[in-house]
Amino acid sequence: MIRSLKILPHERGLLFRDGDLIAVLQPGTHWKLDPLFKLRLDRVSTRNAWLEHRDLDLIVRSGLVKEDAIVLDLNDAERALVWMNGRFDRIAKPGRYVIWKVDHDVRVEIVSTREIQLVHRELAAIAKSAGSAALMEVITVDPAHVALVFRDGALHATLQAGTYAFWRDAGQLRVSKVDLREQVIDVSGQEIMTADKVTLRLNVLVTFRITDPLRSVTETDNAVQALYRTVQLALREIIGAKDLDALLVSREQLAKELHELTRERAAVLGITIASAGIRDVILPGEMKDLMNRVTEAKKAAEASLITRREETAAMRMQANTAKILESSPTLMKLRELEVLEKVAAKANLTVVLGEGGLSDRVVKLL
Repeated sequence: MIRSLKILPHERGLLFRDGDLIAVLQPGTHWKLDPLFKLRLDRVSTRNAWLEHRDLDLIVRSGLVKEDAIVLDLNDAERALVWMNGRFDRIAKPGRYVIWKVDHDVRVEIVSTREIQLVHRELAAIAKSAGSAALMEVITVDPAHVALVFRDGALHATLQAGTYAFWRDAGQLRVSKVDLREQVIDVSGQEIMTADKVTLRLNVLVTFRITDPLRSVTETDNAVQALYRTVQLALREIIGAKDLDALLVSREQLAKELHELTRERAAVLGITIASAGIRDVILPGEMKDLMNRVTEAKKAAEASLITRREETAAMRMQANTAKILESSPTLMKLRELEVLEKVAAKANLTVVLGEGGLSDRVVKLL
């Protein structure tokens, strides 16, 4: 009728009668009167900080373990951050818990998920704990990026570079990351027909930067892809209205028109275009051969014109020289002597003087 109940130092005894918890026995030997054998003793170890028991709800409601344990009864909008012996242990979701504190240094923080974002000085340790991924979404924003957080369809926050955590069960959460760095779109292989029915292949480079992140994610599902389509359509509009010769001569003007046409649409998407340029203009094979022949003919004509112009200038100079010599006999004689001097310097010169020959002329000259 009298039972001896022994509890070890690392144990606690949960004493039940008729299914109700009536006492929590401390370490030692206890004597209990049980004439009808209605007592039930469950020995539990305090070495495991988290109490696991089939009657946990009954134990929590009884309030008999509060001296040796921390009792948690979390509702749907609460979470518990639990540190064990100076290290973060886990996040406790809604429910009832008993955490033994007799053999452990336990610290508990109760937080509300009504504030969807968890701001904590020890966020890094919390985010790395086991099971945290199922209860919160951790977002890392790289430098030169921003993250737009939408809660239940409405913008909740715009996050700069850093690490952030949001509760998963606190509403419908959507996160959009936006790159704010300068980017380049390469619109390649665009086959477009000109106004004079010549099909060209063009490669275009467009440099841009997202300056309004909210517009870039709300106006379209993919702002960069939308800009790509805008550049395609603008390029077809410009090329289709010009002849081939005008396109080949004014590529800078073409790039300027492309920039003007795409700038307004890009602003609607939250994008600012820095520059737009035509990288390549590729002609069809037969057109390329024809252009080469035309260029060759033009160059040949230019070369012939230059030759004729030089010949004309030379003849004009000779005519002017002849007129000067004709009007000045003395210059004519000096010219003859220069010719004789040049001939004598390169070969033997024999001078045959006839009657009234060169000697008379030289004397007269002197």
